[in-house]
Amino acid sequence: MIERPSLRITALAGGIGGARFLRGLLAHLTERYPDGSEGSSAEVTVIGNTGDDIWMHGVKVCPDLDTVMYTLGGGINEDQGWGRSDETFTAKAELQAYGAEPSWFGLGDRDIATHLLRTHLLTSGATLSEVTARLCERWQPGVRLLPMSDQRVETHVIVSEGPDDTRHTALHFQEWWVRHRASIRAHGFVQRGLDDARPAPGVIDAISTADVVLLPPSNPVVSIGTILAVPGIGEALRATSAPVVGVSPIIGGAPVRGMADACLSAIGVATNATAVAEHYGCRRDGGFLDGWLVDTTDHSALATLASLGIASRAVPLLMVDVEATAAMADQALSLAFELADR
Repeated sequence: MIERPSLRITALAGGIGGARFLRGLLAHLTERYPDGSEGSSAEVTVIGNTGDDIWMHGVKVCPDLDTVMYTLGGGINEDQGWGRSDETFTAKAELQAYGAEPSWFGLGDRDIATHLLRTHLLTSGATLSEVTARLCERWQPGVRLLPMSDQRVETHVIVSEGPDDTRHTALHFQEWWVRHRASIRAHGFVQRGLDDARPAPGVIDAISTADVVLLPPSNPVVSIGTILAVPGIGEALRATSAPVVGVSPIIGGAPVRGMADACLSAIGVATNATAVAEHYGCRRDGGFLDGWLVDTTDHSALATLASLGIASRAVPLLMVDVEATAAMADQALSLAFELADR
């Protein structure tokens, strides 16, 4: 990888996949730029999806922001990929004993402390950006974590209301994802509040002044797609002078984790690495991508991607451990630098 002083990296991220990629990225950067040696350093800004946010039992829950914060701060439940480590669920059991609904969304006792403080600060007049910065003071994630917007945006899923598939209704994304495990066929997604949303302070600047913009392997529809739909963010990504490199969340025709295939199907996009890249689109044609990493099992996609104007590489994309993920992040940066030097 080419050495560059004060490398500025901006990443758009959802939850588990984005957080784990970022952990590998930081591990790679720590090895590449130890203590700012030789005058070189790297700064990472993460723009987190807040379309999955939900108010639950009177508290504001930001699943993707918290997953990034906990993962990079060393407090994540590694087996689940979300929630706190060493978690207990006494409060959840008590709420169920009261018959409080919804019972399908479980808040852990440690996790509740985060949501309580967030809610207190928000209702006291702080913005979500200010609250996120306050929470990160404890976790020290090693990145500047920004919500995509300070305004409330919530993703809802259009699903069939009855067996005849002629009547539709909307469910909050978390109910569709957590309660139903995306088993109900989705016909589309609606982001309530999106029209009135604005990029949070620092978001546009982080994109426009970046040396590299990365799209980690997060859900392309309800994570990255929601961030890009905030008025002004997609336009900033198209206009930035930085190369934009994405990492496929699809390997061998299937999502690595989660149910991204159900989301892709709902918007008519096939579940394969090439289709997702085409969904993002090439920047020269008004899309978002300059480069795209696919897994070695999808090597045959390289020729098609080249015909779309998207530079690509086939490398191992399974994030089996931090070392493997760091190597993947190195490949993403290497491709970005290759594009920047052309």
